[in-house]
Amino acid sequence: MEFGEGERAAVVGLTLNDFLGDWHLTREIQHGDGAQASFEGQARWIADAGGADYRESGQLQMPGQGAFQAERRYRWDADLRVFFDDGRFFHSVPPLGGDSAHWCDPDQYDATYAFCDWPNWSCRWRVRGPRKDYTMTSRYCPK
Repeated sequence: MEFGEGERAAVVGLTLNDFLGDWHLTREIQHGDGAQASFEGQARWIADAGGADYRESGQLQMPGQGAFQAERRYRWDADLRVFFDDGRFFHSVPPLGGDSAHWCDPDQYDATYAFCDWPNWSCRWRVRGPRKDYTMTSRYCPK
């Protein structure tokens, strides 16, 4: 999927309720040195007071390491702000799709959300800095 400027007009203001439930998740990770990794599993948003807990789990395939179980958790609030497990702010999801960012000293994380084929959607993170150099594209489709 290409990410273009016109994708923002395809969806009218997603809300947290649009994400709730179970999703199939695939992820491709392209490292700057040419190495590739992949992930396949599920993502789940579970609503509770003031937001939703996000959990993904599945198999991560790393170059030279084989596949192993991987899991990630976040907290989303009603305004589509995403927080780490420890409560620190991560980034905001643009309700119409588009760009977001996170600075994690000394690395820069730049995201592009694409909702043009809703309910199938994707998010691409470009991560650059002295410690990291990769592009990660996650694709979600409802279960």
